Amino acid sequence: MFQNQYETVFILTPVLSDAQMKDAVDKFKSVLADNGAEILNEEAWGLKKLAYPIQHKTTGYYQLVEFKADPKLIATLETEYKRDERVLRFLTTKLDKHAIEYSERRKKGGFKKSEAPVTE
Repeated sequence: MFQNQYETVFILTPVLSDAQMKDAVDKFKSVLADNGAEILNEEAWGLKKLAYPIQHKTTGYYQLVEFKADPKLIATLETEYKRDERVLRFLTTKLDKHAIEYSERRKKGGFKKSEAPVTE
C-alpha cells in the first residue's frame, strides 16, 4: 500500500474542558488509526491567541499530528473535521523530503537556542 507522510494541525474551540479537548484529539487520532494510518508524532501546542477572531473566539487549542497514510484517507479525515463543531480550523499538508528532514531535526531538538552565555 502506497503511503505519503502528512501533518495536520487543527484548532479546537477554547470553551472546551481539558477532558473534552482530549476526547476530540482522541477522536481524530482514532479516525487515522482505524483507516490504517501510522501516527509518527503528536504535539499539543496548547491554548494560543488567534491572528484574527474565528466564530467570535480570540484563542484556540492547537494540536499537531504527523502521520503516514494512504492519500485517500485525507478526504475522510477532513470530512470529520468539517462535521465536528469543536474544530475552528484545520490544515493538512503532505510533507516532501525536505519537510520530513526538518521535522526529524525539530523532534530531536536541533533548533533549540543554545545555552551559551552572551558576551559583550
